[in-house]
Amino acid sequence: MSSAPARITNDHLSVTVAALGAEIQSIDLSDGRPLLWHGDPAFWAGRAPVLFPIVGRAPGDRIAVNGQTAPMAQHGFARRSLFTRIAADARYCRHELAASAETRALYPCDFRLTITHALDGPRLTIRAEVANEGPTPMPFGFGFHPAFLWPLPGAAGRAHRVVLDNGASPALARLDGGFLPEQRHPSPFDSGVLQLDPAQFAADAMIFPEGAGSGLTYGAEGGPALQFRFENLPHLALWSKPGAPFVCIEPWHGMAARCGGPPDLAARPGTILLAAGASTRFACQITLV
Repeated sequence: MSSAPARITNDHLSVTVAALGAEIQSIDLSDGRPLLWHGDPAFWAGRAPVLFPIVGRAPGDRIAVNGQTAPMAQHGFARRSLFTRIAADARYCRHELAASAETRALYPCDFRLTITHALDGPRLTIRAEVANEGPTPMPFGFGFHPAFLWPLPGAAGRAHRVVLDNGASPALARLDGGFLPEQRHPSPFDSGVLQLDPAQFAADAMIFPEGAGSGLTYGAEGGPALQFRFENLPHLALWSKPGAPFVCIEPWHGMAARCGGPPDLAARPGTILLAAGASTRFACQITLV
């Protein structure tokens, strides 16, 4: 099928998805106002990359799988790979990336990664399926990395916050040189509520390895807001650049390598070891509320 961006739309939202990385390029309201960051490289050229087969950095930007060591850039190669659109209509599109000689030189596994974007009323659902089509267990990490405008449309000058569904105050981890230390810091959440402040991102991402739950709401006090639900994505990160008009809401299964840790992908925190012939699924639902 065509490599041009797919466009799906309904009475509430309009979404475009590129073949490169199966990455969302835009999420617009029915009146045309954008919700998604537009990828200005002055701050960050990404918009909503898919993270596979690693989340975060690897030591020396190299990973080891089954004794094979190879280069691996931050967040993996899926975000820089051309997917094939295998199905689409007005309300959904599906893209697929399968193992090739090029990917096996970096990651010696026979995988198939399928990403589906679907609209249902004011809800966008992003589903991912990872299949191990090889004869041995397959280690990998997976994550979503969408960036939303901060402030949201119609909310300029108003405080924005992230509210966890579970009302928790999960401990904070800060990267050290791009890697995950054992140290944890006091939570910036107060009974599940985080008032966003650009200064919070001066030390890079805020990572919550445990306890953030499976859902949250991001928005301005009094609205508008976006409600998120996560499936099989137990780790959460929030990221921006000081002064940048976006915030990333990042649900993950897997994280950066530990400080001083080995390059072995299987040793990374949160790594999934998928049995031969098996598959697993992840999902992120985003609802306009």
